[in-house]
Amino acid sequence: MSTDASVPGLGRVVMVVPTYDEADNLAWIVGRLRAAQPDVHVLVVDDNSPDGTGKIADELAAADDAVSVVHRTEKGGLGAAYKHGFRVALDAGYDVIGEMDADGSHQPEQLHLLLDALRDADLVIGSRWVPGGSVVNWPFRRELLSRGGNLYVRLLLGVKVRDATAGYRLFRRTTLEAIDLASVESTGYVFQTDMVTRCLRLGLRVCEVPIEFVERIRGDSKMSGQVAVESLRRVTTWGLRERRRQVASRWGRR
Repeated sequence: MSTDASVPGLGRVVMVVPTYDEADNLAWIVGRLRAAQPDVHVLVVDDNSPDGTGKIADELAAADDAVSVVHRTEKGGLGAAYKHGFRVALDAGYDVIGEMDADGSHQPEQLHLLLDALRDADLVIGSRWVPGGSVVNWPFRRELLSRGGNLYVRLLLGVKVRDATAGYRLFRRTTLEAIDLASVESTGYVFQTDMVTRCLRLGLRVCEVPIEFVERIRGDSKMSGQVAVESLRRVTTWGLRERRRQVASRWGRR
């Protein structure tokens, strides 16, 4: 993986893009990202997509030294793909490691907003639910589910982040090192909530910047009711565990 280019003030930056059946979108989104931020590299992590996404990723990497690919043997979940990609990027010496979807919902043309904010933060989240943030082409039910899920996270886990489930992010390498990726067991979409909660518990600086989230126009969403229920179950388990810890701590001081 080439790591020559750098972003002034931030160093070497790479965006990790997990893929599963994104053949219709990958070249399009990588092209937009490379045009919007020529000094930012791309690491595609493909979970053995049956539609040929991995082959397209290899072709993009062959044509552009700033694009590289990790091929995984099976569909192991969003969090597992990100963990794998983060580890590869850390080993390659990147200073900033980001994440974004391959379907166009995270617009590369807005990445500069996250990069600017990272100068004073350890983790930057592109947020749909802070003032100025928005979603495009979402049905009311989908928006209600996302807003409600984030409210549940704030209430149960005690975090102040408005969009803890968002997937457009930038981490400093020091942030990922402090978190200790090996200790992160979340493999699905709840990985996003897990990571931001760990950052806040470590006292790291988390910043949200407003973005416009655009619903995909090609391909199928990987989000399902089953995925949402599993995420809520995991958050509930963490919240109850934290409440027990707090109660035990108060009793221990008496």
